[in-house]
Amino acid sequence: MIGVLALQGAFAEHESCLDRLGQEFFEIRKREHLDRSMDALIIPGGESTVMGKLLRDMDMDSILKERILGGLPVFGTCAGLIVLSKRVVGGSTSLGTLDVTTIRNAYGRQLGSFETVAGFDGKEIPMTFIRAPYVESVRPGVKVLSEVDGRIAAVRQGNQLATSFHPELTEDLTVHRYFLEEVAGVM
Repeated sequence: MIGVLALQGAFAEHESCLDRLGQEFFEIRKREHLDRSMDALIIPGGESTVMGKLLRDMDMDSILKERILGGLPVFGTCAGLIVLSKRVVGGSTSLGTLDVTTIRNAYGRQLGSFETVAGFDGKEIPMTFIRAPYVESVRPGVKVLSEVDGRIAAVRQGNQLATSFHPELTEDLTVHRYFLEEVAGVM
């Protein structure tokens, strides 16, 4: 069972991908939902500042951080990458479990959004960037899975996968499949 953080952002699109892959999921909208057993967690794109505030205000941040550091597989996209990052340029960190430095809104405002095709773990896939961050630097133990125009767009550190792009906004299921098979081990 996959938990999808549904406080704000593009959670419904991730749920659609999970549905297409035949994976059961449930939405995490309040603290009590964290009492359910889950095999993995998805933190969607959206507004990282709002997401971080809601996690703190609803007393969910410390629980999620503890579970992720304890081995719960997690996949963060765009704002989810920022929420997971230990260091954030141009914003604040929230969970701080992923040992990277991320630059918030690195590609500019909404008008700086774009689509491209680039490599992800050796496969060419479509990528959608919306007011996207990128990973400026990684620490030892963090594997770079994708770069676009010389900027890090996807990383993995053990049980954590994060992308600066939105794979849930394309028809391609490569990244979700990678998360479920390689990171979470549920497929």
